[in-house]
Parts: sequence; C-alpha cells; structure tokens
Amino acid sequence: MDSGVSGGGSTANGRIETLVERENMAELMDRITVDPEQCGGRPCIRGMRIRVSDVLDLLANGLSAEEIIEEMPDLEPEDVRASLRFASRRLDHPVVAA
Repeated sequence: MDSGVSGGGSTANGRIETLVERENMAELMDRITVDPEQCGGRPCIRGMRIRVSDVLDLLANGLSAEEIIEEMPDLEPEDVRASLRFASRRLDHPVVAA
C-alpha cells in the first residue's frame, strides 16, 4: 500500500513532484545565467554582472534579502531565492568515496 511518501516512484504524488521540480528548474534557468564572456563564466543573475556568489556572500555576512535588494536595486526577491536554490542544487549530488 502506498503511504503517500514517494522517492520519485510512479505514484501520482511522484509525478506531481517531478512536474514541480521541472517548473522550478525552468524558473531557475531564467534567473541564473552563465556566459563565458561575462564574469569569467561564473553564474550571474539574469545576464547582469551580479554574480550568484556575490548574493550568497552577502547572505553569509548576515544581510537579509531586503537589505541585499536595497544594496543592488536591480535584483528582485526571486533572484535571491534563485541564488540559494542554485547553490543548493550545485551541492546536492552524490559523492563516491574510493
């Protein structure tokens, strides 16, 4: 019997989670851009010269999303969230120890 918890199986819940994940990834790719000709190919926010790492560094130094947007008025709240989501996805991969 299905408990409603899905590990990406073929349940309806699993299909919905996959659909939501695809939509989130599409939104993320709209917000985070990588251009070899810009900022040394580092991930940036919407083609601007604001690097994802700049946003993450400001968050790590204790600034709130609102304070970051005050410092960089071209940013939108979704850009800050996308930076965090991008970093999370970059780090969320299996590591095989030899």
